Amino acid sequence: MSKVEEFEELRPLLFSIAYRILGSVGEAEDAVQETWLRFDGSATRPMSTKAFLSAAVTRISIDVLRSARVRREEYVGPWFPEPLLSDPYQDPARSVELADSVSMAALLLLERLSPLERAVFVLREVFGFGFDDVAAAVGRSEAACWQLLVRARRHMEAGRPRFEADRQERQELATRFFDALKDGDVGGLQDLLAADVQLVGDGGGKAPQLARTVIGAGNVARLLASVFPRICRIGVTFEPREVNGQPGAILHARDGKVLQTLTLDVLDGQIRTIRSVINPDKLGHVGPVADAWAIAREVKQARRQPN
Repeated sequence: MSKVEEFEELRPLLFSIAYRILGSVGEAEDAVQETWLRFDGSATRPMSTKAFLSAAVTRISIDVLRSARVRREEYVGPWFPEPLLSDPYQDPARSVELADSVSMAALLLLERLSPLERAVFVLREVFGFGFDDVAAAVGRSEAACWQLLVRARRHMEAGRPRFEADRQERQELATRFFDALKDGDVGGLQDLLAADVQLVGDGGGKAPQLARTVIGAGNVARLLASVFPRICRIGVTFEPREVNGQPGAILHARDGKVLQTLTLDVLDGQIRTIRSVINPDKLGHVGPVADAWAIAREVKQARRQPN
């Protein structure tokens, strides 16, 4: 195969590695592109193209993550990964690891790790790379990588998210949730929420949001029922979609532009966490982005008008 053909065959894997290390679609795509430039500029062909490219995209992602951490510490409000609608890399032998690792909850846990711990965990635990390839990718000995992995596992297992295993049950619950949401059915919403449910929003200070964090079934149900029927009345629509492997939806403005995404963590037949991403900087890869401030003003004006 030509260099281009070899690279394109491995592009889904490279993106999936970079996204799990970075939590950003745009930064992952940039890391993959930089990996191509290094591969294309190399005068020699590596013994293993997969090992070479995986190591390159990992090292690039680690460097990007180190600089990104400073920005994330200054971020306004809760920081969430950029929503991912579909993971381009599929491996039936590692389907469980791949699905679990791309959820919002798992990516937020990965944020607690150092860049090296995160990279080692992703390569070894998620993608099943051998310790020799992991060591080459991060520039550490195999023994050092083992210690990094032990620490990473300890952090991840302490807060490892659990989800409803049955996809059909999750989707059925999500359908009931979004129906109740559009109708403003407080009781119907509350029946679907865990007692300690959390509603958390990521606006980054660049868009209006419901609240940074709301806790408790009653509080969350009342807030949702007070807001979403109003935005539906001005033409906002819900597109049910899996977001980061979990049931969710994309909200579209009247002109079809993307307003926000919602994701639901489901366990034991109840919704445990609802995450909203409305920061426009994180939605551009989903589609043209709506003006959330303009929609908020329209909702406010509609409330003032007599029925």
